[in-house]
Amino acid sequence: MSFFHELAHQYIDGEWRTGSGSWDIIDFNPYNGEKLAAVTVATALEVDQAYRAAERAQQEWAATNPYERRAVLERALRITGERADEITEAIIDELGGTRLRAAYEVRGASEVLREAVRQSLRPTGRLLPAVSDGRENRLYRLPVGVIGVISAFNFPFLVGMKSIAPALALGNAVVVKPHQSAPVVGGGLIAKIFEDAGLPAGLLNVLITDSAEIGDAFIEHPVPKVISFSGSDRVGRHVAGTAAGHLKRTILELSGNSALVVLEDADIDYAVRAAVFSRFLYQGQVSMAANRILVDRSVAAEFTERFTAEVAALKSGDPRDPETRIGPVFNAFQADALTALVDRAVADGATALVRGRTRGNVVEPTVLTDLPDGSPLLTQEILGPVALLMTFDGEDEAVTIVNDSPYGLSGAVHTGDAERGVRFAQRIVSGMFHVNDSTVQDDPLVAFGGEKTSGVGRLNGEAVVEAFTTQKWMSIQHGRSVFPF
Repeated sequence: MSFFHELAHQYIDGEWRTGSGSWDIIDFNPYNGEKLAAVTVATALEVDQAYRAAERAQQEWAATNPYERRAVLERALRITGERADEITEAIIDELGGTRLRAAYEVRGASEVLREAVRQSLRPTGRLLPAVSDGRENRLYRLPVGVIGVISAFNFPFLVGMKSIAPALALGNAVVVKPHQSAPVVGGGLIAKIFEDAGLPAGLLNVLITDSAEIGDAFIEHPVPKVISFSGSDRVGRHVAGTAAGHLKRTILELSGNSALVVLEDADIDYAVRAAVFSRFLYQGQVSMAANRILVDRSVAAEFTERFTAEVAALKSGDPRDPETRIGPVFNAFQADALTALVDRAVADGATALVRGRTRGNVVEPTVLTDLPDGSPLLTQEILGPVALLMTFDGEDEAVTIVNDSPYGLSGAVHTGDAERGVRFAQRIVSGMFHVNDSTVQDDPLVAFGGEKTSGVGRLNGEAVVEAFTTQKWMSIQHGRSVFPF
C-alpha cells in the first residue's frame, strides 16, 4: 500500500506534488475493491507548469551527447529488470492483470526500452546532392521538442513506454497523462524508474487528472508539438480534431475488432490455442484481441468442440493465483455493460455455447454463435471476455467478413500453407496481420498501428523516429550562386 501512496502523485519538474484540484481520483483494486490511493487531480495550472518545465529542460537535453542519453536509457532498462517483481505486483493490484498477463507487459516494456537504447544513437542527418554547382545539402533529423502522451488503462506500463522511451532517446521531453484507472502503473511507476535512472528534472512529467477538470488543456497547450494517444476511437476522434485545430501532429492507437481466421487446412489444435489466447488475454481487454473467430464450415464442428472445451476450462477469479487466466475487468461499469451485452445478444437470437457468470468485477468467459445478420456486436469492439464464433464458406467469404468492420488494427489467419496465409493477409485492410499466430503481437522493431478507425500513424522501430522527430534542410553554397537579378 505504501508503494501506491508514494507514487500516486503529480510529478512535475522533478518534484512529487499534490495536485491543486478540488477533488480526488480514487485508485481501486478492481478485484477486491481495496482503495489503493487517492490522488488530488491536477488543474490547468499544473498542465502549464509541466509543459513549461518540459520546454525548458528539452533544449539542453537535445544538445546532450547521444551517448549520455543512451546511458540514462540503459539505467532505466536495468532498473526495470531489477524491479520486475514489484512492477508485476502493481499490475495485479491496480489493473487486475493475471501473473501471466503482467509478465507479458513487463517483458514488452523491457524490449521497448532496449530498442530505445539503440535509438539514442540513430543517424541524425544526411548529405544529399544539389542541383546547383558548389552547393551542399544537409538534411538534419531533430527532436520535435515536447510530446504529450495520453495512455489507456489496459496496458499502461507498456503503452506508456512505447512513446516515452523513444521520445526521450531521440532528444525530446514528455508530459504524460495516464488513465485515471492506472495512475501508478501508467504514470508514477514510469516516472520513478526514470528519476532513479538519472533523467534530468523536467524531461518527464506525469499529470494525474481528468478532462472534467482540465477540459482540452492538455492537447491545446502551445508547447507540445505531438500528441500520442492510446484509447477508444470515440475519444481519439476528439483528440485528433482538437490537435489538428492547433496544427499538432498526432499518433493515434485506437480501437480494434480483430478477426482470427481458421482455414480448412489449419492445424486445429494449434489454432484453438491461438484463438483462446487471442481472445482472452487480460480478460479480452486488448485492442488487438480477436473479437471475431471465423472458421471454415468444413472444420467448424471440430474446432467448436475443442475451442468451447478450452474456454470453459479457463480458471476465473483472483489474479494473484498463478493458475488464474481470467481476472476482473477494470471496473463495475464495464462488468455490468458486458453482462447486459451478452443478455441482449441472446435475447436477439444468438446462441451461448459457453455462458459465463458475473461475480463482482469478474466476468467469466462467454462464447456466442449464430448472431443474426446486422448484429452490432459483429462490428464493434468488445473489451471483455466474450468471443464471437462464426463460420464461412471459402476464402473469399472470409475476406469479406473480416473487412466488414470499421476497424483495421490486427488479425490472424491459420493455414497449413504459410504462403497461402500471406496471400490471404494481403487482402485484409489492417495495419497488422499474422500468419499462424495470435492476433496479439508487438515487436519493438516493427511498425505498430492500424488502418481505418483503428488509428493514425505508427510506433516502434523506425516509425517512432518519424513520429517524434522533424527534418530540417540546410544548404551551404561553397562557390557563388548566379542570381537572375
